[in-house]
Amino acid sequence: MNLSLSHPLQALQRWRHQLTVPQFTVVTGLLVIVVGTFLLASPLCSTDDVGLWQALFTVTSAITVTGLSIISINRDLTLLGQVVLAGLIVTGGLGLMAITTFLQGFVQGRSGLRHRLDKGRALDEFGVGGIGPTFNSILITATCVMGLGAVVLYAFGFTNIEQPGQRLWASLFHVISAYNNAGFGLWDNSLIDYRDNAVVNGVIASMIVIGGIGWRVINDLWANRLRLRRLRRLNLHTRLVVRSTVLLIVVGAIGLLITEHFGYRASAMGDLSLWQKLQITLFQSITTRTAGFNTIPLSAETITDAGLLLMILLMFIGASPGGTGGGIKTTTFAILMGATRSTLEGRSDVLMHRRQIPDATVLRAVGVTLASVLFVVLMALFLGLGPTAAGVSGHQSFSFLEKLFTCVSAFGTVGLDLGVTANLNRWGQLVLMVGMFVGRIGILLLLSALYGNRPQLRVGYPREDLYV
Repeated sequence: MNLSLSHPLQALQRWRHQLTVPQFTVVTGLLVIVVGTFLLASPLCSTDDVGLWQALFTVTSAITVTGLSIISINRDLTLLGQVVLAGLIVTGGLGLMAITTFLQGFVQGRSGLRHRLDKGRALDEFGVGGIGPTFNSILITATCVMGLGAVVLYAFGFTNIEQPGQRLWASLFHVISAYNNAGFGLWDNSLIDYRDNAVVNGVIASMIVIGGIGWRVINDLWANRLRLRRLRRLNLHTRLVVRSTVLLIVVGAIGLLITEHFGYRASAMGDLSLWQKLQITLFQSITTRTAGFNTIPLSAETITDAGLLLMILLMFIGASPGGTGGGIKTTTFAILMGATRSTLEGRSDVLMHRRQIPDATVLRAVGVTLASVLFVVLMALFLGLGPTAAGVSGHQSFSFLEKLFTCVSAFGTVGLDLGVTANLNRWGQLVLMVGMFVGRIGILLLLSALYGNRPQLRVGYPREDLYV
């Protein structure tokens, strides 16, 4: 019996040692999703309405910190199930890649310089920020920030919840979901009931921004907290992230205010006061970039087409490298804008804040953006194959804008929904699950896992210009 098992085990061990960090990450991510699915579908965690498919979709959405859901978190999950869901959100938000890298160190037992550098690059690609002590700092920072947010929500935010235990859990769950840019809420209408609550809006928005900008930026800002007036002391990454984040929030808020005020039809904010509109558009501009909460009803009937298109652009850009959100990242968008400006000015180099950006970085930004656009288009094509609506609640079909919005929401790990996700059939929901997983892992990391590490060519070729 032992002899018969030795050969398969040896083959498995050889295969395991041959895995690269990206390949090991994809495999580990899939294993975590499988284990989490069976756990969440158990009677201890959910009701009879949650089968394996519903659990699979929910766990995939949690690990990828997306927030799209086809179940009711409050009604269909027990308290233990909600705790498991929160744990999955933390696992996906604070770094599936980092956890995988540590596991790989134990499993493969190889700690050479080349492999350690490989792990460092993989972590940077995934956006965790480092290994070892750095990851411990990430956990400590996240714990302190989420703990402070939970205390404020408990004391001044969710004051309408009378039972202390329920209020404490609501505060903890929503802070965890917001900091990790997941967008899961305990209530079916997200945070619509707290539309006018400045404390809830402020805390959730702050958690989203802090989690979205990443640990590197937080660490740099904290190290230079006494000298923030001199922005040159901050590194270029921090300056780009902060300025891009502020710019996108302001432009998004003003844009949504304009589209919903001057839209051709009455939107969800039509009868609200100016202060309410400002608060809602500011919050929605922040959460649209990767968080997925909403304080107004979202549908093709309540939001104008221009507003939906603006939200699609914000979702596609997403958060920042090292953050818990998705999208192509703010720095990628900034590099593309810098490259465009350099081209218009006739320069051959990309300059940003008196710094020259390496050509390899510019090519990487272009590659990430183009690959992401092609993947989203492919998702929309697959979602448009045949009738994808399940015929629930009278829905028979969805417009292209609704499908595109949902695809970008899944790929950008945002979680905003126009009422499409729950009404899709299994094929449509499978497309979204694949999009969520690819969006969280990253296009380049996924391609690296599929093709492996290829040696660079040492052969030079003659240059020739093309008409553009």
